[in-house]
Amino acid sequence: MEFKINRSDLVRELGLSQGVVERKSTIPILSNVLIEAEEDRVVLTTTDLELGVRTSCPAKVKKAGTGTIPSKKLMDYVRLLPEGEITVKFADNQWASLTCGKSRTRIAGMSRESYPELPEMPATIAQIPVKALAGMIQRTIFAISAEESRFTLNGALLLVKPEGLVMVSTDSHRLATVEAPVAIELEDGKPFRALLPRKAMNELVKLAAESEDGATLSFSGDDNHLFFRLGERLLLSRKLTGNFPDFERVLPKEHANSITMSRDELRGSLERVMQFADERSRAIKFRANDGEITLHSSLSETGESEESLSVEYTGPKADIGFNAQYLLDFLRAIDEPAVTFFFKDAGAAGELRPAGDTNLKYRYVVMPMRI
Repeated sequence: MEFKINRSDLVRELGLSQGVVERKSTIPILSNVLIEAEEDRVVLTTTDLELGVRTSCPAKVKKAGTGTIPSKKLMDYVRLLPEGEITVKFADNQWASLTCGKSRTRIAGMSRESYPELPEMPATIAQIPVKALAGMIQRTIFAISAEESRFTLNGALLLVKPEGLVMVSTDSHRLATVEAPVAIELEDGKPFRALLPRKAMNELVKLAAESEDGATLSFSGDDNHLFFRLGERLLLSRKLTGNFPDFERVLPKEHANSITMSRDELRGSLERVMQFADERSRAIKFRANDGEITLHSSLSETGESEESLSVEYTGPKADIGFNAQYLLDFLRAIDEPAVTFFFKDAGAAGELRPAGDTNLKYRYVVMPMRI
């Protein structure tokens, strides 16, 4: 196999797949990128058996063929080369020679025969606006459980319906749900439901960052995998198995009290007060009183901190404990200048929404803590 390829094209496509490559895999071939040269293109494939990325870019193919090279080593070297054309040639012993200007390098590869085959994408179910999907991911991914034993919570629930998309995540201490009211033309008219792993969500955000405004991706799924095609790029992910919790039962039906606050002011106060909260629990006391809210934290061996914010509130006095990091995750995920905090009493879950979100498109429910 021999071909010439533009250095910037190769760096861009390799960069999209680095999050998939296994760094310390017990299967050495999974640390490699599969390179397939055909006609006027080079196809790059990486997989960790749970997630796979296939991309392609233009190339001048002198001799078609396939081979594999350690992906990280290739990426680290190629991005240090000057801009220009790179000649890649594979020898019969699986070594790859790279020539760019006066630079000449050889990298040991492995036979393509032991590289796992990725499943083919089935018929498209729906066309999804990629920027809308990425925005939903950024508003839910932080609420995914980090406990590997709770595998059904190690991703987000994705609902594809004719009236729009819904994404939900929870770690049982908090729950984030967001809806994108975009028209979806489902091929068979039936809603689609699946559990999308966190790692796949991160890769989708990368794909969206490389896409143009208004771009749509082709979405499909089978019994075991989910497929997302954006132009020449394909991301496929193994589904999470199990039953996602009935999230609609968790969402509060009504709230007796609400407080609207500046996002930036609340975020700044939380970041400062949290410096004196327990590093593990991040517990702070949230006190609502006439005309103000007070945030308080203390550590007996370190010190304490308290800040007050002026707000329009005339409800009953209430002291509620919260994990400050949970609140900050929400505030960092939104762009709106104000947020509304809803609560019933000190023992009930609190809820944050962007101020003015009367259609309940983004809801973030946080369970209280005892302090």
